[in-house]
Parts: sequence; C-alpha cells; structure tokens
Amino acid sequence: MNLLKTFLHEFWLFGIKQASACIFGGFLLALMIITRFWYPIDFLYRYDFLFLAAVAFQVFLLCFRLESPREAVVILIFHIVATVMELFKTSDGIRSWQYPEPFEIGIGNVPLFAGFMYSAVGSYIARVWRIFDFGYSSYPPYWSTVVLVTLIYANFFTHHYVLDIRWALIAASLLMFGRVMIYFKMNRVHRRMPLVVGWLLVALFIWFAENLATYANVWIYPMQKHHWQLVSLSKLVAWYLLMMLSFVLVSLVNRPLKIGDPARQTGNPD
Repeated sequence: MNLLKTFLHEFWLFGIKQASACIFGGFLLALMIITRFWYPIDFLYRYDFLFLAAVAFQVFLLCFRLESPREAVVILIFHIVATVMELFKTSDGIRSWQYPEPFEIGIGNVPLFAGFMYSAVGSYIARVWRIFDFGYSSYPPYWSTVVLVTLIYANFFTHHYVLDIRWALIAASLLMFGRVMIYFKMNRVHRRMPLVVGWLLVALFIWFAENLATYANVWIYPMQKHHWQLVSLSKLVAWYLLMMLSFVLVSLVNRPLKIGDPARQTGNPD
C-alpha cells in the first residue's frame, strides 16, 4: 500500500514538473492551435503575431523569475542555430517543408517565430534539467559529445548532396550514451533511467506536437500540401538526433555532473 501511495505521489509530481518544464513550448503550441481557428487581428500577420507573442512571453518569464538568464541564453543559441537550418531547409532548391502563410518579420522563406519552436525544445531541456536536478553516470568525454552533435548538425545539411550518415550517427550515439544513466529527483530521492530512453520518449512527444502544429497550418511538408495527414513516423529519427543536438547544446551552460559530484550539493540516489 505504501509503495502504491509513493508511486502515485511521485507520478503526480512527475506530471506537474514536466508541465512546468514545458511552459514555453506549451504556450507556443496552444497559441498555434488557437490562432489556426480564431485569429481576429487584421493588421498583423499570424506568423508575426506568434513571433511577438513568443518574445513577450520570454520577457514575462524572465521578469517573474520563472526562467533564469542562463535558460534565456540557451533559447537564444537555439534560435540562431535553428534559423540557419530553417533557411537552408526551406530554400527554393531544397523545400523540405514550407510556411504557407504570409509574414513580414522573417528572413527569406522563414518567419522569425520558427526559431522559437526549436528554442522551446532547448527551453524544455534546460528547465527540466534544473527542475529534476539531473545527474549522470558513465557520461562520455565532453569533447566526444561535441564532435558527435557537430556531425549531426552538418548531416542535416550535407545529406541533400552526399551520403546520408544518420544511421551511423545513431549507432555512434548508442555506443557513446548506451550505458549512460540519468538520475532525476521526484521528491526526496533520485530515480534513474537510460538516457537514450529519455531522448526517445521526448522525441515521440515532439512528433505528437509536430502533428498538431502541421494540422494548425504553422508549417507543412510536401505530402501535406493538398490535404493534412499524419507526419511519417520516420521523422522520429530526425527528432532523436535533434534531441541529442539539443541536449549537448544545453550542456554548454549546464555541465553534466556525476550523481555523486560534490558540486551538485544534493543527496544520493536511491
């Protein structure tokens, strides 16, 4: 009975903490869906409104200390990195996806709010890292993780012209991170799970959110041009790789510490 009570209590805490970590992404996704069906502002394009709303929400989070300056830096880094990739992916010669509505605040074929969609992933990782007091075991050398995600980011561009090495990158990630355990605090003690399992679960969640966003006509893939349909499950591979890239980018400001590192100033895992 006590075990069941503990499980239910921690399950509730897990949901509350996850919702708190998702606050920026949840806000953006909700706004995308609402404005898809009801957008009464005639003098401002919808995409431009989404950009201004995202900036305003970031200011709100910082002013009320719901987000730390360090997490804001992560969001800025993601916005820059993502916008560069978006410019390439939506260019006239590539057209991996497109933004079907008009906008003023943007560069090339990319409305500037698009970078915030990736920033939401970075914001989530930075916040969940702090909220759950992450610790790690068997974490690979930091330089090797930077090399791996550099190759991942490059492959998002180069696979259009040369050999696509995504499966080799996934194999490398399993070799490097397959033994890594992530420790997360629910209440008084830390629980643990394989890090790659966590990445896969988040990638699946992003895939669900992506389907909602494409249904809301925020962006569309070529096969959705004439009528909406589910995004292929094969996109989970890209989101898994993006999760790895996002995680290592966040580690630039939140260095992965071992669970027993005195710098963590936390208790021991159970």
